[in-house]
Amino acid sequence: MSSIKSYQAVLFDFDGTLLNTLEDLGSAVNRVLYSRGFPTHPMEAFRWFIGDGSAVLMERALPPDQRNAGQVHECLQELLADYSRNWHLATQPYDGILALLSALQDRKMALAVVTNKPHPFTLKMIDHYFPRVPFGSVWGQQPDVPKKPDPFMALKAAAEIGVAPEHCVFLGDSCNDMRTARSAGMLAVGAGWGFRPVQELWDSGAAHVIQHPLMLLDLL
Repeated sequence: MSSIKSYQAVLFDFDGTLLNTLEDLGSAVNRVLYSRGFPTHPMEAFRWFIGDGSAVLMERALPPDQRNAGQVHECLQELLADYSRNWHLATQPYDGILALLSALQDRKMALAVVTNKPHPFTLKMIDHYFPRVPFGSVWGQQPDVPKKPDPFMALKAAAEIGVAPEHCVFLGDSCNDMRTARSAGMLAVGAGWGFRPVQELWDSGAAHVIQHPLMLLDLL
């Protein structure tokens, strides 16, 4: 692995990168499905459902013949209400994440979060799980804001932390993250511990794929 000494900031994806949210998200969706008499899914299936925002998550989980706009909207409202009560039951930072964030602070690296998770949940969960981490910019899913893999949020975050895109590392666990990084002119680093297969990260343009958060320090 080559050294990348000129990088001054790390932008993080959220679900599957900083936090293992799989069980709480999957359980919330399954409760909505069960309440309406629809089939539920094993937790592993949600690795493929998560990543494109809550509406797409709900749509993917519904039976194909139920994916009309009205059904998706009603189920989404139930999902958001359920998740607002239960987002913290099983969710935890991945092993090594807190140590990585501490080390990056020691190195005076600028930090940001860019995610397709709804913005209010992102802020609430950062406050709960990372209360002492000085994220200089946080961008979650918001109305009229393009989602990843559009580079809009990543470029806005870079501007807010005052670091040029070419000096930013983007760490994430999905094809959306790697494509976002490349479109924004940032270094695409895959989080091999996340929801998606490592091969997806390479196929989507990852410059590096790491298997543990602290391996990022070897690149900086």
